[in-house]
Amino acid sequence: MAIRTAGKLFKDLCRQRVISASIGPSRHCSSAATSTPKIPHSSKKGRRLLTGATIGLIIAGGAYVSTVDEATFCGWLFSATKLVNPFFALLDAEKAHTLAVAAASRGWVPKEKRPDPPVLGLDVWGRKFSNPVGLSAGFDKNAEAVEGLLGMGFGFVEVGSVTPVPQEGNTKPRIFRLRQEGAVINRCGFNSEGIVAVAKRLGAQHGKRKLETSSTSSPSNEEAKHGGKAGPGILGVNLGKNKLSEDAAADYVQGVHTLSQYADYLVINVSSPNTPGLRMLQGRKQLKDLVKRVQAARDEMQWGEEGPPPLLVKIAPDLSKEDLEDIAAVAVALRLDGLIISNTTISRPDPVDKNSVSSEAGGLSGKPLFELSNNILKDMYMLTRGKIPLIGCGGISSGEDAYKKIRAGATLVQLYTAFAYGGPALIPQIKAELAECLQRDGFKSIHEAVGADCR
Repeated sequence: MAIRTAGKLFKDLCRQRVISASIGPSRHCSSAATSTPKIPHSSKKGRRLLTGATIGLIIAGGAYVSTVDEATFCGWLFSATKLVNPFFALLDAEKAHTLAVAAASRGWVPKEKRPDPPVLGLDVWGRKFSNPVGLSAGFDKNAEAVEGLLGMGFGFVEVGSVTPVPQEGNTKPRIFRLRQEGAVINRCGFNSEGIVAVAKRLGAQHGKRKLETSSTSSPSNEEAKHGGKAGPGILGVNLGKNKLSEDAAADYVQGVHTLSQYADYLVINVSSPNTPGLRMLQGRKQLKDLVKRVQAARDEMQWGEEGPPPLLVKIAPDLSKEDLEDIAAVAVALRLDGLIISNTTISRPDPVDKNSVSSEAGGLSGKPLFELSNNILKDMYMLTRGKIPLIGCGGISSGEDAYKKIRAGATLVQLYTAFAYGGPALIPQIKAELAECLQRDGFKSIHEAVGADCR
């Protein structure tokens, strides 16, 4: 039985040309401009490297599959993706990112076949998450690789930021690696294919996922109840504004009208440091007016039994105590469904400030952001008295880091930069370590641990 199962997996590997897409570290970089992302001609070197890595994995897999069961082989495949990471490191950051999106969109990434530890499952907004570990917005800007990314084992994937009108973003180069610090500086500036292209892509994926789910699950099957509108895995859509737009609220409203039908939750991004004037929308009056207009736009649409998608706001880590109090007051008063804490920082905390790359303009992500974002997270949890679900984002690179976010008040967590450096193998590692942390401290669920350090 083990031989037949492993053999089937190996055939799938050969047919799909499964490779690891160790993610190129670009927090806000777009992919190619067509519905199926094209690998740029300038990345021929990357394609050759990937081809060699694929052949190596297939040969190694062929020697291995006959002796293992499905779960063991799946674990081996994720671990084997670490072999590809050095090849991506040789490429320019943005080219590596584009190549990674292309790989994920084609299914050239490992697929998680092992169930998540039961302790990681949780309900949020009436939706069942198999685990609380998600991928933040910025990787799949244009919703090209949703199926591949969810298949790698993320509990949820957030696409975007998506702007109403297509825009190129800032000039290149605009992404800078700080490898030693485990960080990235980017100033991409909401480069997006626009809501029309993203809506078309999400619509096609939505139908495909629903069809696959209905063909493999019965209504009585508990597994069918897990996930979002289209099947297993939760999909978030992050909305942005165009750089030259004079009416920011109108941009977000347009995004709601066009994309909310495909989203399990929506995000108003008012915290990117790379769009002039955007962070001013975090002020008390500006944020209140904005949220009201977006909520009204969402609520005026026709919704089924599940109701409208939850609405969240993503905030910056560079906020004063007064700013946080204002945001908390608006969130509670308007019954906002959640907050994402946080976006990238314009500060350069130690040891980044000693790196010559730190002088580049843009937002900093990665390990140096961890403490700063955690402090903001803890403050917001206490200001909202734990009444609003928070998503902790910034500097997570291990299960212990994710656990600290949860103890600081996060119900869900997101990663990106560590995923950029560590690749797909990081996903099962973080989930396993998080489960161990919960069990070590006697927590029987994620919800029991949320805000433990704030009590």
